Amino acid sequence: MHLRQANLGMVGKLLVVTCLMFAFGYAMVPMYKSICKALGINVLSLTEQVIPGASAKSRPNTQVDTSRTISVEFDANARGVWEFKPEVSSLQVHPGQMATVMYEFRNTQNRTMAAQAIPSYAPKQATAHFNKLQCFCFNEYILKPGETKRWPVVFVIDPQLPKDVTTITLSYTFFEVGGKVPAAPKGGV
Repeated sequence: MHLRQANLGMVGKLLVVTCLMFAFGYAMVPMYKSICKALGINVLSLTEQVIPGASAKSRPNTQVDTSRTISVEFDANARGVWEFKPEVSSLQVHPGQMATVMYEFRNTQNRTMAAQAIPSYAPKQATAHFNKLQCFCFNEYILKPGETKRWPVVFVIDPQLPKDVTTITLSYTFFEVGGKVPAAPKGGV
């Protein structure tokens, strides 16, 4: 009987501790936000603040260097008989500004093909500062005869780009990837 009472007492204490831990877990979020807001150390709480008269979309990106403009030129080379080109030949962007350019690819062959693009940059020192967030060059694609696809390249130029670099050329070479689809017919296409 004494052991049973001790066990029931222990279960009761464990239930109280469990309830307190559960309540503390729920209280952590508002406590954390209050402490960080009071100390000004939480970047997330600063972005959550509501500015009267301003929508979330109208907040400026403070990481954009508006004092500089970089000309980004787009080049497309196809190794094979298909069409591959950027929608625009160049864009003017500020370092830190997100930009998007579309590329179009058309399989002009009478067979299905697998292909992939490889990027290159000029000048070479721009390579480390050209950050692609989304790019068709990350994947291989299978295109049917006559099929046309459009793919985006979303990029940001790092504000740490040397000041003497004012033009960057992004060049893609699109080539067929072997082994994914039937080989080309004998005699060429």
